[in-house]
Amino acid sequence: MSKPSSSFASNVLKLVTGSVFAQGLGVLAAPIVARLFAPEAFGVATLFASITGIIGVVACLRYELAIMLPKTDEEAANLLGVSLFFVFIITGISVLIIFFAGDVIVNLLNSPELKKYLWLVPVAVFVGGISLPLNYWNSRTKHFGRLSIARIVSSVVAQTTKLGAGFAGFVSGGVLIGTGILGQVVSTFVLGGQIWRDDRRLFKSNIRWEKMIAGLKRHKKFPIYNTWSALLNTASQQLPAIMLAFYFSPKIVGFYALGKTVLSMPMDMVGGAVAQVFFQKASEAHTRTGNLSKVVEEVFKRLVSLGIFPILLLTLIGEDLFIVAFGARWAEAGVYMQILGLWIFFQFISSPISTLFAVLEKQHYGLFFNSILLVTRAASLIIGGMTGDVRFTLFLVASTGVACYGFLCFWLISKAGLPVMRALYCIVKYSIYSSPLLIAIALAKWLLGLQEIGVLLLSLCSLVVYYFSVITQDDELRKPMHMFFQRFGFIK
Repeated sequence: MSKPSSSFASNVLKLVTGSVFAQGLGVLAAPIVARLFAPEAFGVATLFASITGIIGVVACLRYELAIMLPKTDEEAANLLGVSLFFVFIITGISVLIIFFAGDVIVNLLNSPELKKYLWLVPVAVFVGGISLPLNYWNSRTKHFGRLSIARIVSSVVAQTTKLGAGFAGFVSGGVLIGTGILGQVVSTFVLGGQIWRDDRRLFKSNIRWEKMIAGLKRHKKFPIYNTWSALLNTASQQLPAIMLAFYFSPKIVGFYALGKTVLSMPMDMVGGAVAQVFFQKASEAHTRTGNLSKVVEEVFKRLVSLGIFPILLLTLIGEDLFIVAFGARWAEAGVYMQILGLWIFFQFISSPISTLFAVLEKQHYGLFFNSILLVTRAASLIIGGMTGDVRFTLFLVASTGVACYGFLCFWLISKAGLPVMRALYCIVKYSIYSSPLLIAIALAKWLLGLQEIGVLLLSLCSLVVYYFSVITQDDELRKPMHMFFQRFGFIK
């Protein structure tokens, strides 16, 4: 089995290229989809995703993370087998949950419309569970281009079928649910087919029950700590949608879902790719080269430099963006996005870094952190929900999110050997870089009375200026951008 040899930057570029196309298609389709589907439909689809997300994250009992760690591919292949075995077990459990507790779930979520789609939960759990170990196997073998292709295929299938159904008059929450599952199915087949084509001999000759059991025991910390940690983390991520449905309505959930999706979109475009490559690079640095702190510092710096300006910008112009892009009925979602901005930024910079729990084998600390995160978020939602003010509720959620993810990020950085003050300096530095452009936009909006479309155009120009400045100062960012433009013929 051959492993491509590439730099960190070029590997990130491969994943970002796929993410750019996938997310870009989603960006182009979003204004049309938002006009075809009502907020209530988005709310139902979000509640479905909350259920499948909570179950699906533990579909492999987190053994998919262990695939990255062994020195030999033979041991890693058996961990792939362990992961797939547990997918079948968890899928079966999800069938029982829906069969016996479906009505209870629907009543708690205050969404009768959701009931007719609950049978799809085990399907989504199974497909998503299969894709998890396949993704990590590709990261281990450094075939990041495959992951890029899979993301593009998933997005193309999901968005085109969604638009086709919408124009045909099928605009229920079930359409949003079904098209998302369809995209995942196709991308999983694409990924699985490529892996089987290249590595089937390795799997056939090495995957054995006794070796799988040995791997299961060797990496038992993953199900003991990481499973509960991931479950708590995902539950805390999905809790706002669930509690907003309980205290308010699916329509409010729809506003929240679209606002958070748009806010997270630029972050997911880069953050997911960085996390995938960082986990592989950090595992290698910790077990072989011993330069973990250097790897962490490089990744943290780039996460901050790439993430801070778009988040602050969306926090500033959220309502304007939604009125222009999605129509006046979605203006409230833009306000929600402005409230949640800083929370998403700290989540963005800490999520790739959180793979250090696995690299440093400190999963028990991850479990403790996610317990605190869930408790504080639940408390925020309960207190806010009892007031009956959804904006105040989201402000409390964002505040606890900033506190928890900020602490997590700096604690992990210190454990990796990087001084916290250097990380703080990095945030301050790029905040200062962002300030002149943000102040100019704010003055144009509030003092000069610039209309929404003018604010958006000025914001796009500011994005270009900011990223040009950042990229020209960073050799490692300049290289992949040069490769990107060469790949598509913009430069020779």
